[in-house]
Amino acid sequence: LISIMITKTLNKNLKQTVTGFRGDILHFISNPSETDRVEDSYKFFKDGLLIIEDGKVKDLDFYEKLSNVYSDAKIIDYSDQLIVPGLIDAHIHFPQLEMIASYGNQLLDWLNQYTFPTEGKYSDYEYSKNKAKIFIDEMINHGTTSAAVYATVSPNSVNALFSEALDRNMRIISGKVMMDRNAPEYLLDTPEESYIQSKELIEKWHNKGRLLYAVTPRFAVSSTEKQLQVASRLMDEYPTVYMQTHLAENKEECEFVGELFPRSKTYLDVYESLGLVRDKSIFGHSIYLSDDNFKLLGEKGSSIAFCPTSNLFLGSGLFDLQSANKHKVKVGFGTDVGGGRSMSLLKTMQEGYSVTQLQKVFNSDYKKSNPLSAFEAFYLATLGSAKALNIENNVGSFRIGNEADFIVLDPTKPSELSQKGLDSSKLEELLFSLSILGNQETIKHVYIMGKQHK
Repeated sequence: LISIMITKTLNKNLKQTVTGFRGDILHFISNPSETDRVEDSYKFFKDGLLIIEDGKVKDLDFYEKLSNVYSDAKIIDYSDQLIVPGLIDAHIHFPQLEMIASYGNQLLDWLNQYTFPTEGKYSDYEYSKNKAKIFIDEMINHGTTSAAVYATVSPNSVNALFSEALDRNMRIISGKVMMDRNAPEYLLDTPEESYIQSKELIEKWHNKGRLLYAVTPRFAVSSTEKQLQVASRLMDEYPTVYMQTHLAENKEECEFVGELFPRSKTYLDVYESLGLVRDKSIFGHSIYLSDDNFKLLGEKGSSIAFCPTSNLFLGSGLFDLQSANKHKVKVGFGTDVGGGRSMSLLKTMQEGYSVTQLQKVFNSDYKKSNPLSAFEAFYLATLGSAKALNIENNVGSFRIGNEADFIVLDPTKPSELSQKGLDSSKLEELLFSLSILGNQETIKHVYIMGKQHK
């Protein structure tokens, strides 16, 4: 009798860990730009059922096929809503949320006038802690469940951000910014300080929960050769950590790097010569690159964070997505707040479309410039960014065993979308409308490891 009671209790507890989510379900399995037929790049289940067990994806198929298999599971019904993997931001600045929408002339002026003074506040832990909560709240409200995040030069900013992300059980990549020149004194460290502080932070946070560490030299303008060597040393000593930095974002910046590193042939060559172009290297922007540069990044397995909202706002330039795809460079979307005007990756899709359309103006053969498709946009914000961050075996799709980060999109919000009367029977049209008109209001629910956060 006791044995039977224990068995029933175990079965009851097991059933309680399994939850099904019914709705129209979409996820990508490959890059749409690399398939002969776009239909081969994704799986779509009109009236599907996503089964989650203990925070992981257990099963996925059409509702009519799985409903009897999981008859004891709790089913949450999102019929007529679109369920997709949580959005992934490949490039965003934690301290810059409070200075979003600051008037910008060009990148370097903007950094000196707004960014650096703001980042100076984050040396205070309590200030950073309060702002980290707001930052994470806003990420979730906008449907972002994972991100590669820049903190500031102060370890306090990193500790505050990671602490808050750990509390929400989020997969976040971040690190202390390294800068030893061309910034205000209160933001400068030294190569030795950046090594010691980064090392302590790596050992404290890397692989704690779902957290990952990124060695983070801001860019070649603000790091000496010695400090970039330190960054490379850290990557040698901790082979599983990341490296994130900025690359070729702005013409003035590129010219300045040429003056600072006269022996280097190109901006990318600065990083390559110091051993920083690797398979876990994430380069923000990467607008002014040659074909050989794209080829090198593809060969090394490095990634690019495509940040169209920021690039248009600061007048930086137009990223060449087609060249990146040609050389099979991993690319993900970045909001780049606060250069970016919104934490919404749906709005980033909109600006990505604008950038690829504008490429026609500057391409001698405009017919070869193809605008970003709706499928490519959603790929870049999910599986594309996951691959760019080397976390595709954890998130970015509904592959069985993946961590269950996902969002529910309301195709009737905002009101402009409701006027179109779209549904998933016209999938491409629905996705395009969501990518152009979607915003925070479109994000109806957010789940992290199977638990609802919005």
